Amino acid sequence: MNQLHTPKASRNQETGRLSFMRPVSPPRVRFRGRGGEGVGTSPRPAGTFSLVPAPKNTARRSLLVTSAVLTTLSSLAITTPAAHAAPSPSASPSATPPAQMSVVGGARLGRPGTQVDLAGGAPVLPKDLTARSWIVADAESGEVLAAHNAHWRLAPASTLKMLFADTLLPKWPKTTKHKVEVSDLAGVGAGSSMVGIKEEETYTVHDLWLGVFLRSGNDAVHVLSAMNGGVENTVREMNEHAEELQAGDTRVISPDGYDAPGQVSSAYDLTLFARSGLQKKDFREYASTVRAKFPGKTTKDKKGKTTRESFEIQNTNRLLTGDSGLEVYPGIAGVKNGNTTHAGSTFTGVAERNGRVLLVTVMNPAKDEHNEVYKETARLFDWGFQAAGKVRPVGELVPPRSAAQASPQPGSAASGEAGGAGKGAAGSKPVAGAPAADGSSGLWTAAAVTGGLLVLLAGGAFLVNRRWPLPDLVRRRSRP
Repeated sequence: MNQLHTPKASRNQETGRLSFMRPVSPPRVRFRGRGGEGVGTSPRPAGTFSLVPAPKNTARRSLLVTSAVLTTLSSLAITTPAAHAAPSPSASPSATPPAQMSVVGGARLGRPGTQVDLAGGAPVLPKDLTARSWIVADAESGEVLAAHNAHWRLAPASTLKMLFADTLLPKWPKTTKHKVEVSDLAGVGAGSSMVGIKEEETYTVHDLWLGVFLRSGNDAVHVLSAMNGGVENTVREMNEHAEELQAGDTRVISPDGYDAPGQVSSAYDLTLFARSGLQKKDFREYASTVRAKFPGKTTKDKKGKTTRESFEIQNTNRLLTGDSGLEVYPGIAGVKNGNTTHAGSTFTGVAERNGRVLLVTVMNPAKDEHNEVYKETARLFDWGFQAAGKVRPVGELVPPRSAAQASPQPGSAASGEAGGAGKGAAGSKPVAGAPAADGSSGLWTAAAVTGGLLVLLAGGAFLVNRRWPLPDLVRRRSRP
């Protein structure tokens, strides 16, 4: 298979411009929509990913635990009409948005161009949006507030790793260990972003997922795929899971998102993947981790004593870490970025403000400026938080196929089963967390997103816990 970019383009999967030799301190944050430059220049010790138990339910916006949710199902139901796809769309990206695209989620989402229905007092959309496709949606209700070519099938880059993680995360406990064989790394594309996995070294599944989420490591994806029976099997399972999520615009060829002929997704589908993944505790925590330690090579001294080096990795999501000319976005909690020669820059993010949680996906901005995909995402977040409740939805994020097809007999008691969007989301529980603290001023992560989306399948309705507050991750950061 001929790849369509050169080894020089380690743009592939957006390795980004940060130097991992010198950690970057969190920028100084002012609680406003955007603007200004947060700077932190002093080197800081690396942080590690930590699991933080959920706090007691004392805050007004605390997420209800599963048992509490089960007592309030009647007020949480979100019903979804049957969705219909456009007739057999091509599996290859088109130069311009097709006149007829999938109408999953609503007829307006299948139309080319910008779709928005402003009501009284609603702000106008930002005028400086150049992305080929984007979408703004309420993560809890599933309402699509606005969209632009939402179902345009485009190359997804590393945002496809959200589907990879949503499919494979439940497979193994994070303590599972795996010794990497030479064959595990076969087929990693030239110019891929790499976390730095070494052959014949042993890693935990936890290590590998850190490599996937933070460093967008294609080497970590291939090792996990090898553990899952190989790339071919993993691709098959990802396509099956996409079908279960009603993500009909997506065709997976390479599990890491590396450019491949025929590999496509859409802003709509990527948003479905994020919404499904965020129902999983581990997904939320990995996606919101800013920095962590990653195992290096094992060395042996003259006395035969072995030691294992480690090095710091940092998340390449610039709205989560900040960058030159770009502040950390207030309330950001992930999710995944990507960049390849043919996909351009892609990004799906989730953020919370005043109890409302929004998902924004932006694909391939035409404006060729550093961090443009994040700047346009931030503008759409700002608009979405201002417009929420003032616009009429133009569509919706559909539930998984199994949830949509469940239909109890009239008059029968609806039986609920804790589950998620397709494979693996079952049993995800609300969690809460904060950055780890061990006395080191530089130990900081935005790990363990407070709260999470608990999905229940009951009576044919896709029941979503309305209390899904994500933390103001920036506020929780340790200061220099």
